[in-house]
Amino acid sequence: METRRITVLSAGLGVPSSSRLLADQLAASAERQLRGGGFEVSIDVVELRDLAVDIANNFVTGYAAPRLAEVIAGVEDSDAIIAVSPVFSASYSGLFKSFIDVLDPKSLDGKAVLLGATGGTDRHQMVLDFAMRPLFTYLRTRIAATGVFAGPQDWGNTDDGGSPLSSRVDRAAAELVQLLSGPQPHRKNDALESLPFEQLLAGISSGR
Repeated sequence: METRRITVLSAGLGVPSSSRLLADQLAASAERQLRGGGFEVSIDVVELRDLAVDIANNFVTGYAAPRLAEVIAGVEDSDAIIAVSPVFSASYSGLFKSFIDVLDPKSLDGKAVLLGATGGTDRHQMVLDFAMRPLFTYLRTRIAATGVFAGPQDWGNTDDGGSPLSSRVDRAAAELVQLLSGPQPHRKNDALESLPFEQLLAGISSGR
């Protein structure tokens, strides 16, 4: 059974944060649908606020501290990213952008991405299409068509006990699952790990 690895990036600053709540809902729906499609799923949730100092130091020193280096490696090795940021000044947060900036841009090429954002008013929902989508398009990722914005009114329950976010979350997650259903870009070292030593040696000997 194939495994799909998803890294969830939450740029919320509070504890708890609405960004983390949305990220968890998107991840849970994607996991449920992937397992329903016959995949094993590995999910790693990253709270970027816990890395804020390491990210800043990385800009100054050019060196990633062990925890930040581990997270960067996990992002590079994942099949998909669920990225959720709160809205600040009509765009994604500085913390969110700073983390993206410490990544090797080429490491995101072809990766499946699901976008989410949270804010205090629905007037901020265009951040998905006018800030986050252009960023990840520039990085040559494959972006799910539906992004999910959650405002204050989205955290209550409807009369039937359901969440008003549920249908949007499930639709966006289904689009991410569709992106993950076909052949995926090779992870680092996949080619080396999948070939027997004798075959690798034969390739070297033949000059390939």
